[in-house]
Amino acid sequence: MKTLMTPQLIRITEIYDDGEASSHFTFEPVNGINHSARPGQFFTLTLPGHCEAAFTYLSLPDAEGRFKALIRRAGTLTSALFNCNAGDLIGFRGPFGNSWPLDQLLGKRILIIAGGIGLPPLAAIADHLINSNNTQVALIYGSRSPADQVLKYERSAWHMYMPILETFDHPSSQEQLAGTPLDHLQEMTVKLGGHPEAILTCGPEVMMNAVGHHFVQNGLPPENIWLALERRMHCGVGECGHCYLGSSYVCTDGPIYSWQQLTRLQLQTTA
Repeated sequence: MKTLMTPQLIRITEIYDDGEASSHFTFEPVNGINHSARPGQFFTLTLPGHCEAAFTYLSLPDAEGRFKALIRRAGTLTSALFNCNAGDLIGFRGPFGNSWPLDQLLGKRILIIAGGIGLPPLAAIADHLINSNNTQVALIYGSRSPADQVLKYERSAWHMYMPILETFDHPSSQEQLAGTPLDHLQEMTVKLGGHPEAILTCGPEVMMNAVGHHFVQNGLPPENIWLALERRMHCGVGECGHCYLGSSYVCTDGPIYSWQQLTRLQLQTTA
């Protein structure tokens, strides 16, 4: 437990703006400390004199240990991170949590549905799936407006490998799709080559709940719908209790849950 709770040093190597009040950070290990992670897992960052916060891997550690995260300015720790510069050292713990169910996804038609800042937790699994043989993957990404979109460069690269639809609550032109991701499922079903056999989603909880209910009502087994509860992540080891959901700790048992698991836990919470 001491090792899990003790931050290690990492170095910020690059920072650039990426969406409204968001920045794209690249990190590298210090003193030879390296680690591996799976798509969907998360880590924590800390600075002296500030609190700690959890973030999902935008890209997994490469051969040199470099990895990326999308960070939105939202509190004390993130505001402090936005005052950092390339070359600064910060504290790191991780990886924590479970991952997207890789073995259950290969060879299927996969629809990824992201809302707003929920796209970064889906980035690593999107990269994994588009490089997998016999797996068809597509993305619907919903945002409030074009200014709220994130991962400009990643989305540009993904367009070469999978169909993508981008929707907006407030489009700025007639060419942009208005509405929510659920409003454009029929169009994406055609692009995907058939009804999806598995759903991966992350975003506002109201959106994820709507996605789960829609696909279950349309015949998709609830165990084939997967959600990332990344907003509930905290200490990473289930000690602080902030992530308690029914009989589960999101930090250790999640943040990835099937719709089947989540609905059971929600019933426990309201019982």
